Parts: sequence; C-alpha cells; structure tokens
Amino acid sequence: MAQLTNAPRLTRGALVGVDIFNPVASVIVFQYNPETVTRTVRPQGATGEGSKAESMRLKGAPIETISMDLEIDATDQLDAGDRTAETLGIYPQLSSLEMLAYPKTALVITNTVLMALGTLEVLPPIGPFTLLVWNYPRVVPVRVEELAITEELHDSKLNPIQARVRVSLQVLSYNDLSLTNPGYYMFLAHQAIKETFATIGSISSLGDLKDTVKF
Repeated sequence: MAQLTNAPRLTRGALVGVDIFNPVASVIVFQYNPETVTRTVRPQGATGEGSKAESMRLKGAPIETISMDLEIDATDQLDAGDRTAETLGIYPQLSSLEMLAYPKTALVITNTVLMALGTLEVLPPIGPFTLLVWNYPRVVPVRVEELAITEELHDSKLNPIQARVRVSLQVLSYNDLSLTNPGYYMFLAHQAIKETFATIGSISSLGDLKDTVKF
C-alpha cells in the first residue's frame, strides 16, 4: 500500500506573456523552480539641488531587477514517448521564452507597410505584457532584459534537449506604466502587500529592539 504524505503541493513559478490575439503564445510554467532568485532593489532618490530635506525624498518606486536560472529538460518526456519532444526537443519551450523579447510579426509587417507608404511617424511595436508569477504576494509586471541560453545537450537531429537559461527581468512599476495598463494596478497591489508584510516583520522585531536598546 502506498504511504500517505502530508507534504504540501509544490507551487511552480511562471512567466506569462499576455497577448489578446494569441492568449497561449507565451505561457512558461517553470519545469523546475530555480534554486536561487537574485533581486536587486535600487531606490530612486530625488535629483537636483534643493533643501536638505530633498535628500530624503523618493521620486517613485525603486528600480527592481530579478535574475534566476531556469532548467529545461526533455528527458522525462522522451522516456514517455512524447512526440513533440522526440521531434523538436525543447525548442518549443525555449521559443516561448524568447518570444517575450520579440514584437509580434504582424506589428512588424504593419509598420514596414506604413513606412513604405511614407508615414512620417511609426511607433515601435509593443512587446507582450509579461508577468512574473511566483506566488500570491509576488505577481508583478516585468520586462525581459536578457535571456542567456546555454544548450547543454542535443539529440541526434541537433535539437536541444537540455538547457539552462539565465533570465534577467526588470519589474515595471507605476513609474513605467500608464493608468490604463493593468500592470499599474498590479504593482500597486504588490506594493500594498509588501507594506503589510513589512509591518508584520517590524512588529515581530520590536521585542528584540527593546532588549537591545534600553529606553
């Protein structure tokens, strides 16, 4: 008889590129959650000369970058006889990641036609609205800054079947997004949750502070 386990179900992170014309174009659920996630938070202080109080002013949310290493492996799919893995390896998964950095082909063609017709101003095509989905408190809009793809193993047709991808993301805040962009409000909610967690952490640490500093 199989033994019962009380181990919680593992939540898997994901990157989701939202496109109303192709809703499943770039949905990347992490096959394995990365062992480490590196976050860099750089405050945005007010610039320019002014009173001494200006040195404490913040002109907006900090600039946050997130880096992680993702592993993609087709070994289990190949063992199970998966036809897609046998034919293409992990090209589809890698392509889903890479499409987060590409404008849509249709937009590129449209802009090319407009330029050929002599349109004076052609706006750069908009990339996909991308979300990092880690867990409930951390669902944030992001922009892909870099994908460093290392293909580590190939099949007989030179399809990659194992790869490691270094993903670098910049979190997009209300400083970067318009009021009509849903990411504006998603980041506000993210910050509100963070403020709540900070209060919980401060209350937990207050007793230790009293023991350290005698008033």
